[in-house]
Amino acid sequence: MMKLIRNGVVYGPEPMGRKDILIVGDRFGFLDDTIAVPFPDRLVTEVIDAQGKYVFPGFIDGHVHITGGGGEGGYRTRTPEIVLSSLIKAGITSVIGCLGTDGAARSLEALYAKARGLTEEGVSSYILTGSYRVPIVTLTGDPMKDIMLIDLVVGAGEIALSDHRSAQPSLEEIRRLAADMRVGGILSGKAGVMNVHMGDGPRGLGVLREIVATTEIPFSQFLPTHVNRNERLFLESLDYALAGGCIDFTAAPDAAGDDLTAAVALRRALDAGVPAERITFTSDGQGSLPVFDERKELVRMGVGQVDTLFREVRDAIRDQGVPLATALGTITRNPAGIWRLKGKGRILPDFDADLVIVDPSTFEIETVLAKGRTMMLDQRILVAGTFEPDGPAGRLRPSATVAGPAPSRTSA
Repeated sequence: MMKLIRNGVVYGPEPMGRKDILIVGDRFGFLDDTIAVPFPDRLVTEVIDAQGKYVFPGFIDGHVHITGGGGEGGYRTRTPEIVLSSLIKAGITSVIGCLGTDGAARSLEALYAKARGLTEEGVSSYILTGSYRVPIVTLTGDPMKDIMLIDLVVGAGEIALSDHRSAQPSLEEIRRLAADMRVGGILSGKAGVMNVHMGDGPRGLGVLREIVATTEIPFSQFLPTHVNRNERLFLESLDYALAGGCIDFTAAPDAAGDDLTAAVALRRALDAGVPAERITFTSDGQGSLPVFDERKELVRMGVGQVDTLFREVRDAIRDQGVPLATALGTITRNPAGIWRLKGKGRILPDFDADLVIVDPSTFEIETVLAKGRTMMLDQRILVAGTFEPDGPAGRLRPSATVAGPAPSRTSA
């Protein structure tokens, strides 16, 4: 199977100019100014005209509660799981699922199964072992074994620090977990990164800084997230990044304090001299976004939406003057590098054929391909999740099954 994307203005995420892209199977095959395919009627199954449109790599969201999250307001505030079409409409073709506050009623087994289901439906899915708590919940009983032996596990998290909902772990506990993740990652060829939920407590990033300063564990072992939640933590995160660490800005507006949206935080971080490749955006999709008062009592709660991911990239470009390739890198090249997602985050030959076509005048996502499969075309979902209304199960009669062999018939 071959598909041809014609005449798009390609950012891979670096600017590449106007190109044709030939997709062979589930990979990018060739990129050139013009691609002529012999016997196109026989070899090319689909041609998409991207004339005048931007063509981007598929987006990577490194922090989504794919099985739901929350519960800080009681059982009725447990947030729902993600559905495929939400990811596709947001241009997300690769997702890293995680647990959060609740590592008791929500399980890693369910997280793994959900990631498998999303992969079968068409996107690339990975997971993190653990939750807020330390010692962490695991699949095998050992965090190092999880990352070495469970194919979809790429790291740990989200581990809560400086937060009243955390397990208040000691420095030694975090250091031991980081060491296990590092060795497990080395042995398995994975990232082994710890996704660290940063609360608004006064200790801030101190634990991570101390581990790096007093051990051989490098900055690259940690990715602190939500660091744009308030001005104090944001400024501390700039020092952390300038010293060598990577930082993640949460795109969900309810998670940003003091008007520190991800777009504004990116502009300010770049102005402070933070290397662009050390910055990522994530959505915190399907996670709860609780707001607590000074007594740590719940005031209100929102739910993270994955469509904020590209919205903040757009705002960084349009409102903050961040170069397109730099802003786009926060959800393509940068997370692919930090999480070691092979074949992801770039438009290059032999990389996975994940791409997003965007109207440059509106910055609306129009078309999405995941591993060479057209998931959305001209803002029309072609591939919905199994149990969505337009998915395979939703189109069947109530008595029908989702899949399986046809019943055999025997003659009398």
